[in-house]
Amino acid sequence: MANYALRVPESLFAYARQVAEEEQVSMNQFFVTAIAEKVSALKTEAYFRERQARGDLAAFDAWLAGSPDAPAAAGDALDD
Repeated sequence: MANYALRVPESLFAYARQVAEEEQVSMNQFFVTAIAEKVSALKTEAYFRERQARGDLAAFDAWLAGSPDAPAAAGDALDD
């Protein structure tokens, strides 16, 4: 396992700490999960862009069909 010193703005750190406490996980677990979720999202996006470039739109359309088309709810934004 690797170690990495991470510099985080105080406001973001405070929000992350609050969420970690609400989820009853350590800050380390919160950050690892957040990084894993971001990496997964980027890999998924790249996968579907590659499929789209090949003309395989069925998988892309199925993925989009599963995404809700709804306006943001109160509290969705980090700056609320």
